[in-house]
Amino acid sequence: MNNQSESIVELTQLSSPYFIFKEDLGDKSSGEQFLLSMYDSVQASIFVVDVLEDGDFRYVALNPTHERWVGICSEDLKGKRPEDILSPIDAAKVRQHYSDCVRFGKTISYEQCLQFQGIPTWWITTLTPLRDAKSRIYRLIGTSNNITAAKQAERGRKLQAEREQLLAAIAQQIRKSQDLDPILHQIVKEIRPLLECDRVMVYRFQPDSSGVIIAESTVISSPLLGKNIQDPCFSTKHRERYRRGGIQVIEDIYAAGLHPCQRDFLASLQVRANLIVPIVLQQNLWGLLIAQHCLKPHQWQDTEIDLLKHLATQIEIAAQQAELQQQVQNLKAKLDLQMQQYTAELQKIQDFQALARRITEQIRDRLDETSILQTVTQELAQLLKADRCQIELYSSDYKLTTIAYEYTNSEPSCQGLIKHLADFPEVYQRLLQKQPLHSMEIIPGWQPKLRVIAQIAYPIFDGQGIIGNIWLIRPTQQQFDEFEIELVQQIANECAIAIRGSRLYETTQTQVRELGTVAGLKSEFLRTLAHELRTPITSISLAAQTLESFLILEELLDKDIVPQLLQILHNECERSSKLINDLLTFTHPQAAPDTQTLIAIDLQTWLPPIVESFQEVAACQRQQLNLNIQPELPLLETDITDLERIVTELLNHVCKYTPGGQAITVSAGLVADMVQISFHNSGLEIPAEQLSRVFEPFYHLTKNDSWKHSGTGLELALVQKMVKHLGGSIHVESAAGQTTFIVKFPKPELFCELLY
Repeated sequence: MNNQSESIVELTQLSSPYFIFKEDLGDKSSGEQFLLSMYDSVQASIFVVDVLEDGDFRYVALNPTHERWVGICSEDLKGKRPEDILSPIDAAKVRQHYSDCVRFGKTISYEQCLQFQGIPTWWITTLTPLRDAKSRIYRLIGTSNNITAAKQAERGRKLQAEREQLLAAIAQQIRKSQDLDPILHQIVKEIRPLLECDRVMVYRFQPDSSGVIIAESTVISSPLLGKNIQDPCFSTKHRERYRRGGIQVIEDIYAAGLHPCQRDFLASLQVRANLIVPIVLQQNLWGLLIAQHCLKPHQWQDTEIDLLKHLATQIEIAAQQAELQQQVQNLKAKLDLQMQQYTAELQKIQDFQALARRITEQIRDRLDETSILQTVTQELAQLLKADRCQIELYSSDYKLTTIAYEYTNSEPSCQGLIKHLADFPEVYQRLLQKQPLHSMEIIPGWQPKLRVIAQIAYPIFDGQGIIGNIWLIRPTQQQFDEFEIELVQQIANECAIAIRGSRLYETTQTQVRELGTVAGLKSEFLRTLAHELRTPITSISLAAQTLESFLILEELLDKDIVPQLLQILHNECERSSKLINDLLTFTHPQAAPDTQTLIAIDLQTWLPPIVESFQEVAACQRQQLNLNIQPELPLLETDITDLERIVTELLNHVCKYTPGGQAITVSAGLVADMVQISFHNSGLEIPAEQLSRVFEPFYHLTKNDSWKHSGTGLELALVQKMVKHLGGSIHVESAAGQTTFIVKFPKPELFCELLY
């Protein structure tokens, strides 16, 4: 309680049990005069109420402050009851507070909203009972403070909080749902009690400028939801103003200076105060968001207008989202319809793919022109429901064409028929230019006598030229569609590949046979040459031996130059003899498997002696020779002579080309069910472009001197041939200054089982 209220209480307590009014004071003391002056000047409103014997209440007086607030002078108020100055609802509330104060017999405080002259005013009131000498309450002293401004501010804050909460809820629902109707109904349902108005609705414009109420929340007994309403006064000018974002604020239709037409229209809808905010979607007027008071005027606040604007924006977002969703649904319906239309063609596409796949497989596997093209005519006719399918091929001079392949359900057959192109110039001029031909024709028939057929001809051609045509004839009045034409085109391309491939295969086979003959003649020539060279080499060797014997007898061998010359003669004879033997081995036809002498070899005991025989050579060349053999290695069933030659030649090779100070490693082991022997050396890297030529006859590495590393030049070629003869494989790897020859042989299952 503030100081003024405390002073008033003191005033009432001082004059208790008798309250002395201003006109009854007369000559009073200075303290009473001071209290009386306070009664007149305090900012708090003071009123006095008599409590009658029958429990009724009558007003006695008001101080000037209260007179200003309520607009009633004290003289006019004397002797009146609450019902005489207040509405029935407000009078009932006031009477209840007075009764509570009398019943409890003590001071009470409360807040209340009362209307004076139609203006709602909020008060906080303290009511104090006065007692007479018999302790009977005969009077009530009330002090009130006008808290309307604070209440309005509090209501504004509450409205702002509720507004933010409402906007957040609506935004969340828009995100969750793409259905516009529930969003609109939620908006009008929650905004009406927030604005404390009688009706909130969403008005949606129709193409004819009328509109439908699509969402409504109301306390009026006559709802408008779903009704088509057309404002007779609504003009293009009004529409354009709304489209540009203009709003309509009417606090009282009878005081707003409206055109009688519009005023009567609003009155017919039970509208007294009207607030309209446009809903604009993509620069088009979509609808209106409307709030209305129906029973009394209303002064629209800025917060209420702003709230309706924000909600209109949310509706615009929801409406745009709904339109997008509708577009998606329309597109989906269109796609569904297209899918239904394409479903009938799906099986045709699958059949086409199967046909194309079968033809491709035949081209890949057979290269048989007759088989492939006969299949094409049959399956293509069945797939496209054609009565006849033909493949005709041109002569080399393009003067004749022959129906080489045909499938038909009717007689007569035309297969083998030869036509002169000059007899059908209009047809074949176009086809020879690689242009398809399709048409509808009327031809003689049995029943009916005339029938309509659809026919198509597609050229068979490739980059080398045109080969022929595919003809399809179908007894129907419907032409071949685009898909069928593309199918025939694809099959024509496949036919061109098949024909060219088959003809190329025949040509290649002829060339292979001719090359085989040439290769045989070459091998025969080399064998004959080797035999012819062997005789003089043998004679030279015998002569050298005879000369050596003669020189010994004549004691001429002590000359320094003679032993050197004899050694050169022996070495070159031996080298030439080895070259001739290698050449004979290389050119000799591969022996049959039954000529091999297969022996089970244990590499653990067989390989070390061979490697050991090269230790002296490696030591002389300052090379380190190592051997690694995997334990429990299975037996290798092979020809021991060929295998020893393979290992020896590869060791000779790596020892020749490994620089001094580098290492050579021979390894044997089981890798992925293959017995593998590898020869690895460091200090030498073969360029990648030379790896594929290592096993060519007489090939020498470009970075090495062929004179320095003597040999026939056939060693690696012979090794490769012998490895293949034994059923194995050999390849070379080289990188990072290292080279490895890897030989692989299949593991014999018999000896694997014996080991276990």
